Amino acid sequence: APSPTTAVPYMSVKCIDVRKNHHKTKWLMPWGPNHCEKLKDFDEAMSRQIEANDIVFAVHVPLPNKEMSPWFQFMLFIIQLDIAFKMDNDLKENAEITLDVSLGYRDDMFGDWEEIAHAIEIRKLKCTFGSPKTLDSEGRHYDCDFLPFMEIGSVAHKYYLINIRLPVNERKGINVGIGEIKDIRLVGIHQNGGFTKVWFAMKTFLTPSILIIMVWYWRRITLMTRAPVLLEKVIFALGISMTFINIPVEWFSIGFDWTWMLLFGDIRQGIFYAMLLSFWIIFCGEHMMDQNERNRLSGYWKQVGPIAVGSFCLFIFDMCERGVQLKNPFYSIWTTEVGTELAMAFIIVAGICLCLYFLFLCFMVFQVFRNISGKQSSLPAMSKARRLHYEGLIFRFKFLMLITLACAAMTVIFFIVSQVTEGHWKWGDITIQVNSAFFTGIYGMWNLYVFALMFLYAPSHKNYGEDQSNGDLGVSSGEELQLTTTITHVDGPTEVYKLARKEAQE
Repeated sequence: APSPTTAVPYMSVKCIDVRKNHHKTKWLMPWGPNHCEKLKDFDEAMSRQIEANDIVFAVHVPLPNKEMSPWFQFMLFIIQLDIAFKMDNDLKENAEITLDVSLGYRDDMFGDWEEIAHAIEIRKLKCTFGSPKTLDSEGRHYDCDFLPFMEIGSVAHKYYLINIRLPVNERKGINVGIGEIKDIRLVGIHQNGGFTKVWFAMKTFLTPSILIIMVWYWRRITLMTRAPVLLEKVIFALGISMTFINIPVEWFSIGFDWTWMLLFGDIRQGIFYAMLLSFWIIFCGEHMMDQNERNRLSGYWKQVGPIAVGSFCLFIFDMCERGVQLKNPFYSIWTTEVGTELAMAFIIVAGICLCLYFLFLCFMVFQVFRNISGKQSSLPAMSKARRLHYEGLIFRFKFLMLITLACAAMTVIFFIVSQVTEGHWKWGDITIQVNSAFFTGIYGMWNLYVFALMFLYAPSHKNYGEDQSNGDLGVSSGEELQLTTTITHVDGPTEVYKLARKEAQE
């Protein structure tokens, strides 16, 4: 597959809007048959006595002779201002810029523009100036950070037009002390159509494979005369959450203008990760081999609680960002003091919950491995059948724990690298090209992991009675020999209690 996303730089064109009352219906096109009257620079505007309020920065998306496609899935725009230093118009500390922005669309080159959104947004300028602020430095540019500008969750139209005004009102202090703005640049980021097709194909292929193993797994459980135990229920729930991610509802986004698909994708991913973290805790707990009364979800509230709180915090944060963007694509929670503090609070709480979770998990894994190594010393004294059975259990648990650690490590690496890639726009120099193989690989890996779990932990329905007992193996009447599950007897408790109780008796 091609790389997941493409970044396209756009330079805005300075258009003159000389009408005194700015009608929102009039759109200014940077080029084409009905293009606006352009300005080369602001010196020309000064000589022609054109006020700042009569200048509109226009950007047409995409570039000439191209068109957008629903396969691009989303559009994210970042804005950068070219600000020059001038002694009599210096950039104030903590300066804020007010943008009056409009976004329109059309599906043919000669149709009328339809408005999607209009908003007045405030962005904090974060700029540094490398040289001393003297007369010699006049005309040099500030080094300004990229600012979040806009995000749309679907690309349903062929052509988009952005009009940006910088209204000046000295009495109210709007756009005063923001330095001398020379140009406005935008960077548009969208998903690659080729990558989208590969992604959809993977989802369409993986959905039936996980569904089939789920049906097979649950059928094996219903064949048992006992009720399903907690571990089996949690594995099944994990399978459901994986299927929820897999179902390729994205196919509908090609034909429909569903701007909520990004938010829906985040929620689906969040449910899967919350389920996965809960599964690891319960999986270790059920292999503790201690005398505690387990097999009940209420026994794990201390460990599952932080996961629920952390997931809820991240959900609220996502709703505050992407939820509001459904109404106003120019909104960003990071642009206001309160918003930034709230967002940081949610992320910090989620981070603390994650740290607590990993401490719990490490402690439980350590206990499980200590208990298992303790039990291994008593294996030689057991009958051959029971020894084989427990050796199988221990091998399967250790194998699964190693696979789990490998999957978790890969996911963490993937998360960090993808954050750095997004940060490339914030930090400037660092550029890492995240290969599409990384995205598809992580996604395929989790599907394979869930598939393997259901395959390894499906209960065996074989029961070896007296007529099938084998003297060599020392299988007593009615005792079951199996190496594929944590359940010994067809209607008995989990293997965990079985081993703990037999050890206690012996």
